[in-house]
Order: sequence, then C-alpha cells, then structure tokens
Amino acid sequence: MKKKHQKTLELIFKRPTSGNIHWRDIEALFLALGADVSERAGSRISVVLFGEVRIFHRPYPSPSTDKGAISTIRKWLESNEVTP
Repeated sequence: MKKKHQKTLELIFKRPTSGNIHWRDIEALFLALGADVSERAGSRISVVLFGEVRIFHRPYPSPSTDKGAISTIRKWLESNEVTP
C-alpha cells in the first residue's frame, strides 16, 4: 500500500472523526485494497470489496466526506481486519 493510502487509512481511524477527508482519497484507498468500483445512478457508486457490495454517495458540492460516512467506512474496514 502506498504511503498516501496509508495516510488516508490513518485519517479514517483517527478519533475524533475528521470531516476533512476527500472522497477521491477514500475511493483510491478502496482501489488499493482491491475493490471493484462502479458508477450507479446519480452520485452513487458501488464498491465490491471483501466479497460484499456497499453503496456510497459521492459528496457534492464539497469534496469532503461527511463524518457519518467515514464512521461507516471505519466500521466496515474494522470488521474485515483492515487497520492502520
């Protein structure tokens, strides 16, 4: 995993939850972990990782991901033993 992806992973697990993580960095992390990311209707994307399908909304108009989505992503990664 590249240093950039490691930094994004650390930001996801940082407490208190940061509201300043750009979605493109999270999406790049998913790809680095081996995910298959595909476009859905509207601003939704489908992420297939760990044998599961998760649907996320790309933030708009701000590039930063909201804290609720980051918390959901953290729990998903933790449940699949991905930690910084």
